[in-house]
Amino acid sequence: MNFESLLEKVKVIPYGRNSNRHDFTLVLAENKGTCSSKHAFLKDFVDKNNIKNVKLYIGIFKMNEQNTKIGTILSSKNIDYIPEAHCYLKMNGNPIDVTTTDSFYEKIKNELLEEIEIIPSQVVDFKVDYHKKFIKKWIAETNQSNSFSFEEIWSLRELCILKLSENLKS
Repeated sequence: MNFESLLEKVKVIPYGRNSNRHDFTLVLAENKGTCSSKHAFLKDFVDKNNIKNVKLYIGIFKMNEQNTKIGTILSSKNIDYIPEAHCYLKMNGNPIDVTTTDSFYEKIKNELLEEIEIIPSQVVDFKVDYHKKFIKKWIAETNQSNSFSFEEIWSLRELCILKLSENLKS
């Protein structure tokens, strides 16, 4: 299978967390995947097939009620946004996002706060640690700590991701 065919195949695979975050082949075996597992799987494929100019990224964006389907979880707590981590590829500098059939990157590109290049294995522990450090820094810089602890913000984030996951599955 060539890379373009694989992109199209992965794009239509339903959104969902795999049973083992470390095994990217489960995207095909379990017929589901997240932004992390789908894009790590694809980056691993291009690396093994010596396809050049494809890079894997974590982008931190302002997750809000306008760019994601999370209902009123944030506005009910008077929060404009929470920094969220999203994985995607860039080929020759052009973004490729196969999280869903329509590019999620297009919805968040104007809300990106930071992006870094990573390798596939970093979508597991490194991504979570990086994201948590970013949120802790954001809490301090925006004085969110006057109203919310890190644990409260992370719990709100988990609620948002649960809501988003439900909407992406339907």
